[in-house]
Amino acid sequence: MKYSLIAIGALCISTASAFEVAQQVPSVSSTALDASSRRSFLASQAAASFGVATALVNGVNIEPAAAFGGGLSKVNNQLKGYGLPTISVPDGFSPLLELYGKGNNRTPLLIQFAHPSDWVVTLPSQDVNGEDGTIQAGQYAAGDTATLYVMSDTKVENVAEEGKSFYQDAITRAISQKGNNIYQDFKIKNVEATKGDIEGQNYVLVDFKYTLLTGAGFEVDRVGIASITCVGGETEVLWCASTRQRYKKQEDKLRKLAGSFRVYADGLNFSNQLYVGGNDNKFD
Repeated sequence: MKYSLIAIGALCISTASAFEVAQQVPSVSSTALDASSRRSFLASQAAASFGVATALVNGVNIEPAAAFGGGLSKVNNQLKGYGLPTISVPDGFSPLLELYGKGNNRTPLLIQFAHPSDWVVTLPSQDVNGEDGTIQAGQYAAGDTATLYVMSDTKVENVAEEGKSFYQDAITRAISQKGNNIYQDFKIKNVEATKGDIEGQNYVLVDFKYTLLTGAGFEVDRVGIASITCVGGETEVLWCASTRQRYKKQEDKLRKLAGSFRVYADGLNFSNQLYVGGNDNKFD
């Protein structure tokens, strides 16, 4: 498994911080810090360690964001090569264009979105057994993340015509890949359908919130927005979230990120990018 030294260092620091806070709380007087404040303070520390740990578990190739995408001009040249619409990105953002499903255990999907330039990108790993992990970007130590989830067993004709229960099922499955007991109090706050950049594609933007139950026993209130679409016979979700304490300042970034999410598959030839085994950078 390949972890960057920066990511591993951040994990150690944030985990240590959460531990130190937990040790100090009992000595704080109730007049200085009431129960509610203690919960919020602990939650913010827990979010830091959770964010980095999630990155390390969900994917195994972690690098600075600038290492991927190759810049806007390269991404747009790749899109032109596929006959797809080119893109622009907001100030302070970087484009990501990555093939999900290079291994023979997944259906190939071309994933596109724009993320804050200082975020770290995580990509799936490849070996002779197939592909593992997902595409993710985040400022992990702060708990800000954007994660791709693919429901391979679900196909709908028009995602914009589905009901609230479908969107709730898609997002809760996305946030609970490690088990259904890691969240509670999930709630959808708003649903908005939007058109994609090619004819016939639809996306649904869903505002949501939930409480994360960490392995350390902390509860972290998280708020986010997900973009859901159905391409290539599957349902794809990019869910973007932050802690409740940070969400107000991060909301504009997360909305731009979710709004930039695009998925392509039908009629595209990815054969020269598929993993054929042997080593991590060998493609046919």
